[in-house]
Amino acid sequence: METTIAPNHDLFHEVLALSPLDPSPSEAQGMLCGLMCGGAPDPLTTWLTQLLPANTTTATPIAHYHAALFPLAQTLRDALTDTELRFELGLPNDDHSLQERATALYDWVRGFLFAVGILGVAERDLPEQMREILRDFTELTRIDLDALDDDEENELALADVIEFVRVAALLIYDECAPPRLEPVTQP
Repeated sequence: METTIAPNHDLFHEVLALSPLDPSPSEAQGMLCGLMCGGAPDPLTTWLTQLLPANTTTATPIAHYHAALFPLAQTLRDALTDTELRFELGLPNDDHSLQERATALYDWVRGFLFAVGILGVAERDLPEQMREILRDFTELTRIDLDALDDDEENELALADVIEFVRVAALLIYDECAPPRLEPVTQP
């Protein structure tokens, strides 16, 4: 399943292949988005540190990945702040099966929640609407993906859920991130 979300597609997949977390591309983008929405001071470095912890065997220093993948973080940040609301989740297109797209959405939401968790964002410190969104995201990770039939009703339902997650991420970013986030900085 191919999902293009990084300006340097090959390097992005190299990082994912080296990561002991073994995230899908959608999960990795959800993680980075969650770090941005959750207020990580340097979301790209935090993201790379999670994907490639110190004990990961790689001849390439994390600083190289940081510099090379900086455009990914900047593109994502720009999309989250775009007044035209053009932010899109890093999911496969409609040429892929319903199962693949639903699994990618599941991965994206899991990545987002993982990031919020590693930031230690306390639910009690969030406005009620944000707490409700995070609870909804958690419920999405409980969906039985094996029970999905590839039919029109499920296609429409998936489109609705994708739009909900997309708008919810924008809302969380708008509500929670800007006052706490530093601009993405190039090393």
